[in-house]
Amino acid sequence: MIRTTSRALLLVALLLASFLINLDTTLVNVALPTLSRELGASNTQLQWVVDAYNLVFAALLLTSGSLSDRFGRKGMLMTGLLVFGAASFTGGYADSSAQLIATRAVMGLGAAMVFPATLALLTGAFTSRKERALSIGLWGATAGIAIALGPIVGGFLLEHFSWSSIFYVLGPMSALVVVLVALCVPAARNPVPRRLDPAGLVLSSGFMGLLVYTIIEAPNRGWASPASLGGFAGALVLLIAFLVAERRATEPMLDVRLFKDMRFSAASASVTIAYFTLLGFIFLITQYFQFVRGYSPLSAGVHLLPVALSVAIGSTLGTRLAVRVGTKLIVTAGLALQALFYFWFAGDVSPTLSYEVIAVQMVVYGLGMGLTSAPATESIMGAVAADQAGVGSAVNDSTRLLGGTLGVAVIGSIYATLYSSRLDDALPAWLSPQLASLAHESVGAASEVAGHFAAQGRPALAEAVHHAAIGAFDHGLSIACVVAGLVAVAGTLLAAVFLPAQPPQQPVPAHLPPHRMPDETGATRSL
Repeated sequence: MIRTTSRALLLVALLLASFLINLDTTLVNVALPTLSRELGASNTQLQWVVDAYNLVFAALLLTSGSLSDRFGRKGMLMTGLLVFGAASFTGGYADSSAQLIATRAVMGLGAAMVFPATLALLTGAFTSRKERALSIGLWGATAGIAIALGPIVGGFLLEHFSWSSIFYVLGPMSALVVVLVALCVPAARNPVPRRLDPAGLVLSSGFMGLLVYTIIEAPNRGWASPASLGGFAGALVLLIAFLVAERRATEPMLDVRLFKDMRFSAASASVTIAYFTLLGFIFLITQYFQFVRGYSPLSAGVHLLPVALSVAIGSTLGTRLAVRVGTKLIVTAGLALQALFYFWFAGDVSPTLSYEVIAVQMVVYGLGMGLTSAPATESIMGAVAADQAGVGSAVNDSTRLLGGTLGVAVIGSIYATLYSSRLDDALPAWLSPQLASLAHESVGAASEVAGHFAAQGRPALAEAVHHAAIGAFDHGLSIACVVAGLVAVAGTLLAAVFLPAQPPQQPVPAHLPPHRMPDETGATRSL
């Protein structure tokens, strides 16, 4: 039995590893305008600074989770942290967009090795349901805090140092976590090593990589374009091939029969929907804060703190409440709170909306996110056998990443389409085609156009462009929020109908008296 102090240090080490990966999710975004100026990066190159990481991360999650089950989770975690930290530190020395994109791809490889191992090691160390629920609640709280702190940390570093500092800082932090993991985390390998499943490894990576790539490119190519439809069709073919291969494999990397268990599949769908709304929310609200409210990147991050704190509270409370009153009730309530936030915010959004009201709305959203994600993750990991905890964790992580990528793409596409459409009617008719085209790119670009006229001493024209852009932005933001709210409503109904309230009761072994039965740890308790 691991001593209490050792268990606490183990928990801290794994939470810090998870924190680093989640921090990077939003840390780099605030540096994109600076990278555009100093590296001469185009919009496409800036997109791939973010997406190269996400694409490799998504493509290799299931593969890394499976390999950690086979070769050892601690070794996979430490190796991943070293790869992640070294690539990040190297990225700070990049002098071209291509070099930075390449290092971001390698960081995605390291992240894919780290993230599934953290959750698998947690559930292996904390085996009773109450302990598992608490540790997963803290794991979920750490993720929420890290995602919200990314813009704050990034904004602070940009205000005081160069853009390279954003990449330098993750190197030594990763090294410190490696030392902590080496000292505090015991090795965890299956007693009987499983065979490798080459077909499963290749097909799962191909499916996730092609699907995420198609989603990333769909807003630019068009969702109904031949390239997008071909990409989705190809991903579907690879998914079917993966399912067939896994059903035929003697020792599959993922037992696809797990998806018949609603604790696994309905919970996975709930996590996907929760992260669809989370990344869609961050995408919209950061633009609102910076372009409409005029906050700096650092200030915008600070104003997101209510979300971070409420996600942390919701995550830690949600898993404990799920043990007491049932996963179905808590996850359903969490998704309902997310829907409430989106409809509420959509009805109120305006340039003059009080931040106090926004803060309360964000608390509602954050609590809903925490109540959804952490209990659903606990349900997923409770349905997975111990020897497949790595790949089970990878499925959970894949649903998060897939949901978030889809959320940004779909909600971003809806917003951009509505923004451009409304701007067509709102811009002054005598604006030059070149400046009108620039204003259509984004509300930030429109602000540059307005600033151009203000600098020329033409305040009336500057005000007309600014007013048109803000009106178009509010319109696109409001409708996009309604769509996100409807997705959350669909998730609420899905969880209410399909997600089991509690894990199935364990049968009473024949050798025990009828008034005694085992709990999750294997000990017996009186009924």
